[in-house]
Amino acid sequence: MRGFALIVVASAALLAGCTFSAPGPEPSQAAKAATLPAPVSYFDNSGRDDVLSGGVRMIEIDTPKGKFRVWTKRVGNNPRIKVLLLHGGPAATHEMFEAFDSYFPGEGIEYYYYDQLGSAYSDQPKEPSLWELDRFVDEVEQVRQALKLDKENFYLYGQSWGGLLGIEYALRHQEHLKGLIVSNMMSSIPAYNEYAKTVLMPQMDPAVLKEVLAIEARGDYANPRYEELLIPNFYTKHFLRMPPEQWPDPVLRGFSHINKDIYVPMQGPSEMGASGKLVNWDRSADLKNIGVPTLVIGARYDTMDPSHMEWMAKQFPRGRYLYCPEGSHLALYDDQRTYMSGLIAFLKDVDAGKF
Repeated sequence: MRGFALIVVASAALLAGCTFSAPGPEPSQAAKAATLPAPVSYFDNSGRDDVLSGGVRMIEIDTPKGKFRVWTKRVGNNPRIKVLLLHGGPAATHEMFEAFDSYFPGEGIEYYYYDQLGSAYSDQPKEPSLWELDRFVDEVEQVRQALKLDKENFYLYGQSWGGLLGIEYALRHQEHLKGLIVSNMMSSIPAYNEYAKTVLMPQMDPAVLKEVLAIEARGDYANPRYEELLIPNFYTKHFLRMPPEQWPDPVLRGFSHINKDIYVPMQGPSEMGASGKLVNWDRSADLKNIGVPTLVIGARYDTMDPSHMEWMAKQFPRGRYLYCPEGSHLALYDDQRTYMSGLIAFLKDVDAGKF
């Protein structure tokens, strides 16, 4: 329990993310196809310079504080569908996405794990000035260039903070994109905070909420009582709807590796909303300027308002909404069948020119 407590202290509403069995409808044809062998060409590494390392590349990036290296790992080969995965946090890790290994290879989808600067396997400089949204956007563009992704094949997927980062990237560099996926992320932090205050908090037991808010008012976030209250009353209701002892290993590992030196300044210490550097971020009025095919994924029990995310999909000129009726913030795990089949269908439809 002590290790789990450490994980929960490190987590919060903007974190990202199954191999565990989860509630949901019967598998779609796309999900069933994930059990079929991938075509031989999927394993063709001809001309690749990452074969020796099993697909891993440490990519050098330029920053205002000098050069650093970020970790990426390629899985598979598909000249038309290449998905770069942006993890949540800020400063969570690629580990949250290991469930894609159960689905993408069977569909012949090439994808890239990627730890953003300051996270997990990437360099972790002690440079507070680097933890700014604009610099992260520039980093993603440098990674794209190094991986040689372009508008003929480049899909950018972002979950939670990764979705926010994906929106920012698309507003500046959509000429390089074939498609965008925004998963479990609203287009406005003020709207997210309002949803937490007016919808999520009132759903909690009043006595529990009062005690949680009192702890936050004192700034006593390291108090074990804080997580003791939030685990059953918030996390297992809105973050991952499974008993804590059943949380998948990639989720537990991902939480335990969060870099709080980045997470807290950007997101804030509270588990009941955002209060850091991102507190005023709002791109709702700019979604109409993203013209590439865009999938927005929302979930019934999410920390993020699913009706807002459905609205977002309508603002994108070429938007689609995927709703996960059994899912929460990590619908990738607790409504996995719906999530994966809808995501794969989007990738295949865009590739086939059906979107």
